[in-house]
Amino acid sequence: MGKNLIQQARGKGGPTYRAPSFRYKAKVSYPKKAQTGKITDFIKCQGHSSPLAKIEYDSGEVTYVIAAQGIKVGDIVEIGDVAKPSKGNTLKLKDIPVGAALFNIEAKPNEGGKFVRSGGCFARVVNKKENEVVIVLPSKKQKVFHPECRATIGTIAGSGRKEKPFLKAGTKYHYMKARNKLYPKTSGIAMNAVDHPHGTSRSSKKGHPTIARKNAPPGAKVGKIRPRRTGYKR
Repeated sequence: MGKNLIQQARGKGGPTYRAPSFRYKAKVSYPKKAQTGKITDFIKCQGHSSPLAKIEYDSGEVTYVIAAQGIKVGDIVEIGDVAKPSKGNTLKLKDIPVGAALFNIEAKPNEGGKFVRSGGCFARVVNKKENEVVIVLPSKKQKVFHPECRATIGTIAGSGRKEKPFLKAGTKYHYMKARNKLYPKTSGIAMNAVDHPHGTSRSSKKGHPTIARKNAPPGAKVGKIRPRRTGYKR
């Protein structure tokens, strides 16, 4: 009998491929309304690559946010309409000036930050219109956001995390496991035929197509990125 591929097994929701979220210390969130708060502490959470800042607001609400580079304990931060476009403050995209660096961007208004959340990353506002704001993400891709979406000004702390080498495969394994990432990754052609569509070493696989067909199920959606069209243009 055949086996499920890794991408099939991960979709089952079993404990083998589930992130250890019970170890995470805090959840990153924005408060619902505009207010002013004070940074009281910084923590390191296993589920985040950057430090988190603990903020106590005037209303008594306490939240954890991704820490901006350069902020410290005792700093006052603002969120919402009362905020100024300075480092660590959270504003709506329509109020952020063009060219400003920002992170933890909401995909929809008041939904919570979804984009640009890794340590050392930042995005930049390149264009603003009445009904949309264009932002360049760290991948250099441009994406359009709603002007009412919120984001934090500055660069995420922890920019030097990639400069330290892992040195050992075990260190990399535990780092990836903390975020439910698969490691190590085995190439399909190194597997047996029963385990992967590209498996077996009985031949050199000449002429074997590596581009999955358009209507392929998850078990066969492997190989190269599918082109829009193939063959000669007639």
